[in-house]
Amino acid sequence: MADAVDEALGRVVREVAARAERIWEVALALHADPEYGFEEHRAVRLLSGELEREGFTVQRDLAGLPTAFAARAGTVRRPAVALLLEYDALPGLGHACGHNLIAAAGLGAALAARAVLGDGAGSVWAVGTPAEEGGGGKVTETEAGVFDDVDAALMFHPGVHNWQWAPLTAQTQYRIGFHGRPAHPTGNPTEGIDALAALIQLFNALAAIGPRLPQGSHVQGIVTDGGLATNIVPEYAEGLFGLRAATTAALEDLAGEVLTCAQGVARAMGTTVTFGRATPRYEHFRDSAALSLRFAGHLARAGIDLTPPAPGVFLGSSDIGNVSGRVPAIHPFVAIMDPDGSDHTPEFATAAASDRARRVLLAATEALACTAVELLLSAELREQAWHEHGGSVATVARH
Repeated sequence: MADAVDEALGRVVREVAARAERIWEVALALHADPEYGFEEHRAVRLLSGELEREGFTVQRDLAGLPTAFAARAGTVRRPAVALLLEYDALPGLGHACGHNLIAAAGLGAALAARAVLGDGAGSVWAVGTPAEEGGGGKVTETEAGVFDDVDAALMFHPGVHNWQWAPLTAQTQYRIGFHGRPAHPTGNPTEGIDALAALIQLFNALAAIGPRLPQGSHVQGIVTDGGLATNIVPEYAEGLFGLRAATTAALEDLAGEVLTCAQGVARAMGTTVTFGRATPRYEHFRDSAALSLRFAGHLARAGIDLTPPAPGVFLGSSDIGNVSGRVPAIHPFVAIMDPDGSDHTPEFATAAASDRARRVLLAATEALACTAVELLLSAELREQAWHEHGGSVATVARH
């Protein structure tokens, strides 16, 4: 069996090399034509068309999302592996998070894995996941059961570090509104109940609890409605608050603290308060160590060595966290800029179409494809990944 796996991995290397120019062309095409969350129609046509031409069956409008899709190859339902494709850009910045590289790598890896394995070794999926930048396409897909029939979900992310796995926090946003009573601030000030003053007090209360929050937890808020005119006591004021925490459970605890503060301020100020989630909840990322180690080993052949992330450092949030709560998943970072740079900047957008990005893209494509092939050919690796995840592949319904 080991010889068969080694032979298959050698074929993966050749398949990726044969597709190298086209994979890079796709990455550049996406980079030159950025589309924003849930509007990525041209990207979907490009990516799904490439997959259909090589024999994948494409399901569009996945999970009710017009710019989500799943492309599947293989006559055997299980085992199955999903390569995840992100392709949304950032308003005003284009592909300053490198999603053009994520999409091209997932595409290339799915095509290479399918070419090596054929149709009988399991299923290879390429899943198009829109609106990672806040819209939560993977949240909707996960809730719709898209990943219920796969044994792992694989992707990489370009960055400024070479890290084996991603320290990604849980995250969501809440909209909090205070309702008061309007009045003229000079003519009848005692009749007014100032909703904006209540909102300001909430900011003060949250600043006061900040120092005692656990590591990885914080709240960042902005005023989205502060009243209509300076000569009217604001009847309504509203803030949008971003909450992050190291774990999903800690995020729920933090949300409870924020609500308690808001309710206390409302009582003290004589207002009423409304409170609701404004965005999908991104869960924290759970790494599959077994699969991340395999990816890192394959990537090392290209001279890129991955290390564990720096302790105590968090790199934001992503809806891959929700997928990782359902199935074993990987989300390594591979640097296309030096550590003094940052994503979500014009410089990173430029880097996402650079010569260094091309080298990283092809190395990551090969490593993803090799990891996918190993997973499909090795029952032992699947069992290890599921065991780490808290379950067993034997408990999953099999074809």
